[in-house]
This record gives sequence, C-alpha cells and structure tokens, in this order.
Amino acid sequence: MGNDAHGRPGQDIEIRAITEEEIPVWDRAIARGFLRPHIADGTEFRRLTFEPGRFLAAFDRADGDRCVATFRSFDAELTVPGNGTLPVDAVTAVTVNSTHRRRGLLSGMMRQDLAAARERGSLAAILIAAEYNIYGRFGYGPATRAHGLRIDLLRSGGLRADLPVPEGGRVDFLSLEELRKLGPELHDRWRLTQPGAITRSPAWWKLHTGEVTLPGYDWKEGFYAAHRDADGVVTGLIWYSVDDTWDGAFPNCTLTVNDFLALDRPTANALWRFAFSVDWVRHVAVGNLSPDDPLPLLLNDPRGAKPHEESCDFLWLRLLDLPAALAARSYAAPGRLVLQVTDPEGWTAGRWALETAADGTGRCTRTDDPADLTLDIGRVGSLYLGAESATRLLAAGLLTEHRPGAAATADLLLRTPTAGWNPDGF
Repeated sequence: MGNDAHGRPGQDIEIRAITEEEIPVWDRAIARGFLRPHIADGTEFRRLTFEPGRFLAAFDRADGDRCVATFRSFDAELTVPGNGTLPVDAVTAVTVNSTHRRRGLLSGMMRQDLAAARERGSLAAILIAAEYNIYGRFGYGPATRAHGLRIDLLRSGGLRADLPVPEGGRVDFLSLEELRKLGPELHDRWRLTQPGAITRSPAWWKLHTGEVTLPGYDWKEGFYAAHRDADGVVTGLIWYSVDDTWDGAFPNCTLTVNDFLALDRPTANALWRFAFSVDWVRHVAVGNLSPDDPLPLLLNDPRGAKPHEESCDFLWLRLLDLPAALAARSYAAPGRLVLQVTDPEGWTAGRWALETAADGTGRCTRTDDPADLTLDIGRVGSLYLGAESATRLLAAGLLTEHRPGAAATADLLLRTPTAGWNPDGF
C-alpha cells in the first residue's frame, strides 16, 4: 500500500528513528537520495553527529525493509537582530529515493521532527533548501541570501589606498593544528555579531579541517591565515584556495574564498588587502557574502565586481513559537502592528499584536483587534532576520495589507543595521 486516504505513508512504510547500528544503511540511502554514487562508507563521520531520535528514516517492508528516505536534525543557535540567540532545530540530510516520491515520506518525517522540536523547546527550525517549492508547505520561508562576487583585480584597480586597517596588526598563515585551536573560538565571537549566523559543531570543524573525511565531500587542504591585532589577539580569519591557471606564460589564477571572519571593519580591510595581494591571482571569487557587505565599495572601481552565479536564497526559517521568537529580537522603533498569521500546522495561527518599545524590546500577544497585515508563517520567517522587506512582499502579492502603510510600518519596526546572513551550509 502506498498512501492512505490522507496522503500519509501507508502500512508498508514505517517512519522511525534509526539505531546507531543502522547508520551504514542510512548513509547508503542518502547517497541514493542525493543521486550520488556511494563511493565509500561515511559511517565514521555520521557517528560523530549521531543523536538517538534525531536520525529518521522511512523503511519499505514490501522491499525487504529497505531504507528509502532519510532525515536528520540537530540543535543549534541562531543569532537574531540585537545579537540575541534562538534555540533552533537544524534540519539536514533530507532525501527520498526516486522510487518512493509522492508517498508522503518527507511530510511524515518533517512533521514528526517539528512536533518533537517544539516539545524540546526549539523556537524555530532552519534548513538549506535544495529546491525552492518544497518547504513552504511546512511553514518555512527564505530568510537569508547568499550573495557571492567575482572580482577582476585588473578592472577593479584593487582596493582603495585610504581604507583603515588596524594599527600594529599583522596577517600570518596558520597550520591546520592552529586553525583547529583558534577557529572555533573566533567563530563563536563572530557569530554573535551577525544576525542569521549559526553555531558550528565540533564535527563541523573536524570535517572542514580534514580531521575526519566524508565520502563525497571533497575536502582539500587550503591556505589559512589569521589577522592579529597589536596585542596578538586573533580578530579575523581567511581560508582560501587558488587554482593553477595560466594564459601561456602569464598567470591567470583565481583565488576562491571559502571562509572569511572579521570582528570589525578594519580587520576585514586588512584581510581583503592580503587576499588581493597574492601573487599570480587575477580574480577573487567569494561564493557566499552578505548582500550588504561593502566589499565592492572598497574597490577603486566597483564595476570590477560582478555577482557570483550561485547567488540565491540560502537559509530558510520556520518559526515554531511566535511570541517567544519575536520577543528574542530587537526592533528599530516603537510601534504597534497587528498580524493575522496563517500556519499549515496551526501552531502560530491567529491574530497577534506586535508591540515594540523605544528601547528596542518587543512583545507579541494574541488580540482581537483588526489585522493590519495578513501573511503566512513562512513570510514572517522571511521578515524575521531583516533580509526581506514587507513592502517588497506586498508588491509581489505575498502578503495582504489591510491598513494603508502597514507594510511600511512593519519595515520600520523590523529594520536591522545589517542584513541577516548565514555563511554555512549544513
């Protein structure tokens, strides 16, 4: 049996948490689901991240109890406007084998996980969407953008000479051992300054520094450099690779930035100056940069920077507890806005009054007052980190304005000094 009358998995399909002994089977199902050859067993890395109850799978009893779908979640912290954090349920490793599409397997795993996340106290869930039209039906909305750049160093004329850099600062290469020691502490300091940033687990650092391997993740040792201030304190980090490309006897190499952390603007300037000065490099590529990063304006000719072809929506957000999530972030102005929210699961549905104070705090309570705006919970997620505007959603027909000017009011209250941005896939 495929589905029941409500589109849920039928009696031949069982959705459940896997045991640690079933990780190899789950790992092979992920390879099938992501259309990748299973070139080697990834159990070693999977065990590092294994948590009972958080690795889900669908098993088809009619096919020899084969694992035909996978799903994983883990706890993380999400930085919100005002530098507070939310406990979130981070969803990843979502696959359904091609033989079992349209049987409700994703819906069953997602709803099971989100319900468990609410019980654990997660205020929201996050994921990186491989396809745009899948996750809106579960209440997710695109909440940050990846905005990469390709910079032609000759056309741009390089960095302006008047950019401030830390007095007495220096840039030094790091060994992998030094990176493993210094990187996590620096990232924990940096992420609390950037709305949309999330925690990096110890397993993340092991994978991204080659301490453990995962077949299919083609890690290669790159170049790692840290900026230290005059007191020797690390204030920034750049990780990059350089291709070996020549135009006859002339170097035509591209430096690709894989990770870039800077605690302040002068440190960022110093690290960019370092990257732009590497011998043989004619182009600098940054795959994921904040949409409002000033890097193009640091160039002598900003026209030398072109958008990267992979620029698109990135982190998706699903709020699970609307009052707690809205109280956790800061606001740019005092005001009041009544939101009529729809929710496919009903958890945040209803009419809510968002009241914000001059000190930047806010509270969200249920109300019977007339609604100013009507929108679904996914659109609230799109507005939450400051990467999207209500007036743009209104123009696109993605929310309804009942009081003239209400969308502009929402943008005033939700305005953030920097756009929400997340550099990390997961």
